[in-house]
Amino acid sequence: MADVILVADDDPDILRFVELNLRLEGYEVLTAVDGEEALAVAHDRVPSLVILDVMMPKLDGYQVCQRLRTDGRTSGVCIIMLTAKSMSADKVLGLTAGADDYISKPFDPMELVARVKTTLRRTREMRSVSPLTGLPGNVQIEAEMQRRVADGETFAVLWLDLDNFKAFNDRYGFIRGDSAINYLATVLREATTDDQFIGHIGGDDFVVLTSADDCETLSQAIVARFDKDVKDLYDPEDATRGTVVVTDRLGRELEYPLLSVSIGAATNEHHPVKDYRELVEVATEMKSFSKKRPGSVYAIDRRGNAEDGA
Repeated sequence: MADVILVADDDPDILRFVELNLRLEGYEVLTAVDGEEALAVAHDRVPSLVILDVMMPKLDGYQVCQRLRTDGRTSGVCIIMLTAKSMSADKVLGLTAGADDYISKPFDPMELVARVKTTLRRTREMRSVSPLTGLPGNVQIEAEMQRRVADGETFAVLWLDLDNFKAFNDRYGFIRGDSAINYLATVLREATTDDQFIGHIGGDDFVVLTSADDCETLSQAIVARFDKDVKDLYDPEDATRGTVVVTDRLGRELEYPLLSVSIGAATNEHHPVKDYRELVEVATEMKSFSKKRPGSVYAIDRRGNAEDGA
């Protein structure tokens, strides 16, 4: 489905010029000739991106931009400001109002199209990034796995999560729970190299993509790095005791081990796959196998034979 772009400009020649060039690139284009109409069109059908002329009747581009940003229905749309002005102060006003980019007239249509594509791509990438860890989210994770399968790469999928995380949250609260998630993210960053991919699925779930050859070595490194400093997340008495005590809904005091990491891994080294979800399914099963053992554990599936370690 083509992205919908709203172009708002009171100059009919520029409006037609921009509309034509965007349609040639395959975009669906909506138009408006003043600020009020731009808001009405955007509310009627929320676009992927809005191109706003700064100087328009009724409401200028800055006002429209601000209203789009403060309306929950349109707060996430991409916005590019279009103006004849080239002063830095005008650009600052547009960016302060919430614009993603700024183009000064006269402009090259190729530049306009390039900026539209770049803004849309950058925004999608940012939306896919975990706000907590800054790691790629599900959209980029899926795209990266699909790419590797399509390119015929031999690779491994490591599926990870924390053990005893609920007990940690119950004991220390969600803010420190977020710190534990960030700790695992830091461990993964330190254990991996630039050619390995890390993604944050959500909560305490992560994925790492690596070569089949590096799968076990990386799993060992993650386990070792995680266990090395995990006690720093705890209050001294809990760290010394090696457990946390949590009171359940019935008033009973229950004791839980410290956080550990469970890893399940699958590779297409000996079993080529057409769909990345086949690897994810096996990796998830192997993670469940890991979680049955105490402490930080990894389990790797190769031709149906599990290799595990702690």
